[in-house]
Amino acid sequence: MSPQVDGLSTSDLNRVCALIYEHAGIKIDADKRIMLEGRLKRRMTELKLETYHKYCKYLFSDGRHEAEELVPLIDAVSTNKTDYFREKEHFDFLVAKALPELCGKGRSRQILIWSAGCSTGEEPYTMAIVLTEYARTHPSFHFRVLATDISTAVLARAELAVYTTEVVSPVAPELRKRYFMRNRNRDTNLLRVVPELRATVEFRRLNLMEDFALPEKADIIFCRNVIIYFDRPTQEKLFVKFARQLNDDGYIFIGHSESLNHMDVPLDSIAPAVYKKGVSRHRK
Repeated sequence: MSPQVDGLSTSDLNRVCALIYEHAGIKIDADKRIMLEGRLKRRMTELKLETYHKYCKYLFSDGRHEAEELVPLIDAVSTNKTDYFREKEHFDFLVAKALPELCGKGRSRQILIWSAGCSTGEEPYTMAIVLTEYARTHPSFHFRVLATDISTAVLARAELAVYTTEVVSPVAPELRKRYFMRNRNRDTNLLRVVPELRATVEFRRLNLMEDFALPEKADIIFCRNVIIYFDRPTQEKLFVKFARQLNDDGYIFIGHSESLNHMDVPLDSIAPAVYKKGVSRHRK
C-alpha cells in the first residue's frame, strides 16, 4: 500500500523536526518540508501507513513506538554523501605532516584515527589504505581506525564493504589492485575491500548528540561535511566534545565548506580545514 500524498501539517512538521533535532542535532527548517516528506514516505510504505498524519500518530501516541522508530526515522532523514579520497588534500597533509609529527616523538603505541560520521565506509577505508601504505615504509608504525555513524543502515553497508567500480574509481589503479578484490561473478561491476584492510576498521553506531567517550583518546579525528546539518551552538558543543576525546597535539579535519571561526573551542587552525589541539595553551 502506497502512502497518500496529503502533506505534513504544520503541527506534525514541527513535532517531527523537534524530535530529530533533540535526538540527532539535525536542524531541518521549514523550507526542507518537501525533502522531509520524501524521506518519510519511504518509511511510511514500510510501515503500511497511508498518510503522514497516521505516521505521526504512530510515532507520538505511544512512547514505545517513539523509542523503536527513532533509529529508523534518523536513518531516513540522514544525508550520507561520501567518496573515496574525498578532499584529497587532507590525506596528503596526513602523510606529509600529521603522521610524521605524531610518530616522531618516540611513541611506540598505535595511532587511533576516528572517522566521525563515516557513512557507507568510503572515508574510513580511504584512511586505512593511506595508513597501510604509510606502514609499508615505516615498519614500526601501527594504527587502527574507528568509524562511527548515527545511521545503522549505512553502517551495515560499510561493514559489508562492497562497492561498484564507479564508486572505487577515485582510488589509484595500483591501490585498487592491492586493496580490492573482484566478485567471483566477473560479469558484475562489484569490488570488495580485502579482508586484511577490513580488519583494521571497527564500525560502531554513535550519536554525536549524546554524551560519549571513546575507549581511548584519538590522535586524529575526521568529521567532514557533518556539522553543516547542525546549528552553530550545536556545532560548538560538538567540537568541545571532540577536543576532550583528542590527545594533545592531535588533529581534527573538517569539511572545506565548514569553519570553527569564532567558536570557543581549544583548537588552533593550522591549514585549510585542519585544526590542532595544542599542549601548552589548551588543557581543557
